[in-house]
This record gives sequence, C-alpha cells and structure tokens, in this order.
Amino acid sequence: MNINLIVLGKLKESFWREAQSEYLKRLQGFAKVNIIELREESFTEKDLAGKIKTKEAEKIITSLPKDSFVVVMDENGKKFSSVQFSKHLNVLMDNKIGNITFIIGGPLGLDKKILDLANLKFSLSDLTFTHQMARVFLLEQIYRAFMIMGGRKYHY
Repeated sequence: MNINLIVLGKLKESFWREAQSEYLKRLQGFAKVNIIELREESFTEKDLAGKIKTKEAEKIITSLPKDSFVVVMDENGKKFSSVQFSKHLNVLMDNKIGNITFIIGGPLGLDKKILDLANLKFSLSDLTFTHQMARVFLLEQIYRAFMIMGGRKYHY
C-alpha cells in the first residue's frame, strides 16, 4: 500500500520533524509513505483568502498521484474513533485500493476544488490544530490503525 500526504508548508520546528521521522520509521513495515511538501502561498490580511486557496489548489492538483483514493483533512469531515479508522483503512486495503492520498491544507484551509475531489473528508477532532500538528497526529493515527489491524498492544 502507498500512502501519500500532500501538505502545504514545511515542519519548521525540530520536534515536529523528529516526530514525523519517528512515525515514518515505524510505518516502514506496513506501507510506503510519501510526503509531498508544497510551498504555502504568502499572504497578508489584505489578500483575498479565496485567491490564495485557488493558487494552492492548483499546486495540490498537479501533485496528486493518479488513481488515488483522496482523503481531505477537513474540520467538517467524518470523525472516526481509532478503531473505526483502522477498520476503514482495512476495508480500503481489502478493496485493493493501493494508493491513498491524504491532503492537509495550509492556514486558510482548502479550496472547494480540492474538497470536491475528496473520496472522503476526514476530521481528526472538533478541536482545531495547526497543519504541522495535524500532519504528525495523522501519521500517528495511521500507525495506530496498522497496530490495531495487527492486534498489537500499541493501542490497548
């Protein structure tokens, strides 16, 4: 299975980079994980958010791997428990979905074009997180899902 994360922006702080590196290492035995970092558009309060999101959407669309099951991280998306998320990921694997792409937007969120591409809109929580936090939390939940599938003690 290939898991892609398309993300806007870099992990600036070393502790987020270290956490990401740890989860990528842990995931090696379960899936090939590819992180596609795209440059965020610079903006000021005077800029129109829609215009910025449109520019970012164009970058995301050109970076989207073909034949991908697209999961958009969205505050209004479906919420899963860790066990439910694991079961959902397992169903995708059983259905021979070999390429799953998670998309995490920048500070302004995602353009409607990207939301419309989604096979699934997924929310990590009712809380709002920075996109840096969301990236690490998502990687942890993907790892947890594989641990649950394997009946491993990590989750319990």
